[in-house]
Amino acid sequence: MTAHTGDIPTTVVFDLGNVLIGWDQTGPLADRMSPEQWRDFAAEADFAALNTASDSGVPVAEVVARAAARDPRHGEIVSLYYERFEKSLTGPIEGMAEIVTDLKASGTRLLGLSNWSAETFHHAPKVAPAIAELEDVVVSGREGLIKPDAAIFETLLERFDLDASRTVFIDDLPANVEAARSLGLIGLVFDDAPKLRAELRDLGLLTE
Repeated sequence: MTAHTGDIPTTVVFDLGNVLIGWDQTGPLADRMSPEQWRDFAAEADFAALNTASDSGVPVAEVVARAAARDPRHGEIVSLYYERFEKSLTGPIEGMAEIVTDLKASGTRLLGLSNWSAETFHHAPKVAPAIAELEDVVVSGREGLIKPDAAIFETLLERFDLDASRTVFIDDLPANVEAARSLGLIGLVFDDAPKLRAELRDLGLLTE
């Protein structure tokens, strides 16, 4: 598609995990458990639900207590995971810092919207400095809301006075992108930087 000046979006909103910054949940306990052992543990302890609770604003101490109530060993492992959380962050996603720089240079407004615990979010900009280049980030754990709930997208739109039809939302999870599209945002599913750059070029946001 060829974008016309009036149609060019004014704002780009980035998901963070596995878009601007790599996240690998096996990292914090890699010295104690193989990736296979971690996956077995995660299934047994329903780590996905515990992680979602943390991202939704449940304090880490409460998340650990929930795990321990099921099995004391689960509590120990989940506690260690959060103590060593920075080891789950694998670094910037290749090519994305350059996209942030180029969008910023073009005058595009840049924001973040991430499912992330309020207690561990401070690690993110240290590992992927491009995050600090964003004007602001809506963090699910601070809001008590979580993607793909429409309410967190509505919070984003209202807080920053955004026109949904001129706001691009980028996320690696299709369900989150669909939720954004249902509210009128331009949703892009993230695979890698070259594909995203081409899509942003098509929208008229980047020239190369």
